Amino acid sequence: MALVVLRLPHVKGRTGLSRSTIYLRVAEGSFPKPVSIGIRAVGWLESEIESWLSSRVEESRRVKA
Repeated sequence: MALVVLRLPHVKGRTGLSRSTIYLRVAEGSFPKPVSIGIRAVGWLESEIESWLSSRVEESRRVKA
């Protein structure tokens, strides 16, 4: 399985979150951490972003009693 690394514009597009919200949630530990792909470049693993999105969908659809 090949790993796909998404740069920030793609992560923003997939999640609907702004840059500042993404980095705030990374700092809080509620969003996947980026991986270094160069001296001044980071990206996010597509599989981790997809997993994060799936967990948000599941959480939002739970019936709270």
